[in-house]
Amino acid sequence: MTYGEYEQEVKRHLTEKRFYHSQCVAACAAQLAERYGADVEKARLAGILHDIMKDTEEEEQLKIMERFGIMLSQAQLRGPKLWHALSGAAYIEYILGVGDREIVDAVACHTGGKAGMGLLDKVLFVADYISADRDYPGVERMRELAKSSLEAAMVEGIAFTVSEKTKAGQTLDPQCIYAYNEALWALEDKKKGKG
Repeated sequence: MTYGEYEQEVKRHLTEKRFYHSQCVAACAAQLAERYGADVEKARLAGILHDIMKDTEEEEQLKIMERFGIMLSQAQLRGPKLWHALSGAAYIEYILGVGDREIVDAVACHTGGKAGMGLLDKVLFVADYISADRDYPGVERMRELAKSSLEAAMVEGIAFTVSEKTKAGQTLDPQCIYAYNEALWALEDKKKGKG
């Protein structure tokens, strides 16, 4: 499929507002990819595809994950807001035929991160936080941080998310903590001249 065909497929699944968000994330991911040396076209495609299942009913998302053998952790089971990343990754891989593992993996971890994130994972993760349509408190600081370090933006974004979730009494996915720690360690190593 061409990028335009993928975009039309995404549009079919999402509300107008969510589709616009996906377009903004695709543009932001392409810019970040260019800045940090990731594949720009992969980043753009991951960006447009990342929320393809976001507006899909939870029961349907569970069916997709079950159909393709995705086992949810206890934290994931109790955090339905995380499901769209996993069901979306399965959908783009098995139904749309996206065979690029980097793109599929980036979509799968774009909501909370994971241990061992690659460059494209980080690009999509940050782009989702700072895309042009975002206007939450602190987004401008994250945009500034993203100009010099994906990891700095990740640390800021994850800290914001963890704070919001704990205030609301919501489950934290341990993968989010792994992503936070690794991004923080990368920043510390850079300061010490190791990175």
